[in-house]
Amino acid sequence: MTDLLHARIEGPADAQALVLLGSLGSTLDMWEPNLPALAERFHVVRMDNLGHGRSPAPAGPYSMKGLADTALATLDALGLDRVAWCGLSLGGMVGMYVASEHPERISSLALCCTTAYFADKEPWRQRIATVNADGTGAIAATVASRWFTADWAEAHPEVRDRAVGWIGDTSDAGYAASCEAIVAWDHRDRLPAIEAPTLVLGGADDLATPVDPHAELLAARIPGARLEIVPGGHVATYESAEKANRLLLEHF
Repeated sequence: MTDLLHARIEGPADAQALVLLGSLGSTLDMWEPNLPALAERFHVVRMDNLGHGRSPAPAGPYSMKGLADTALATLDALGLDRVAWCGLSLGGMVGMYVASEHPERISSLALCCTTAYFADKEPWRQRIATVNADGTGAIAATVASRWFTADWAEAHPEVRDRAVGWIGDTSDAGYAASCEAIVAWDHRDRLPAIEAPTLVLGGADDLATPVDPHAELLAARIPGARLEIVPGGHVATYESAEKANRLLLEHF
């Protein structure tokens, strides 16, 4: 049996379905600041990535195709054939794979703080080695420090601490296997195949996937894509939730 992702559903049952899939090391709770605005108008389906949160953590390595297949199987089980998709970081990678390879499943797409390709694989290989040796707790504080700008994190220590907890509580095997999928990820040549109207949302101070080159490449290669930049680090949808919500509502 295919593994299914843990999902939480809010919003009107008869509204357009909107999938929210988050960052490597996150849980579906990372969308909490966005949920009230989005669930008022959409049938919101938040999911934990494979190997994250309450989703299963099968042995790896994972591939982006496999992550996408698991997400689609979950949507099939929920009876959802065609959805709008908002993905951040890893969730954006899965979303752009689904959008290019299964265009009939995606009505509209938002790609937040994500990329089609990392030129430098070595930091990912080092992270995999550290997690395999010492667990996700060994990297949690360092990774979380890139999720938010320093001033914002200092002003919101409870959010920073929650983020550290999400990363540290992620399955070691699931996290490392997801990193393997990212190491192998190169979707640059498939971006022109994305047909869904696409919003590319970048964080102005995102150190993990800087606007230049990552968001700019997506916006340049996806036909008709619109690029918007908001203040914030890698999880700019949380740090600049009000601005992100306005852009997402306008787009979807």
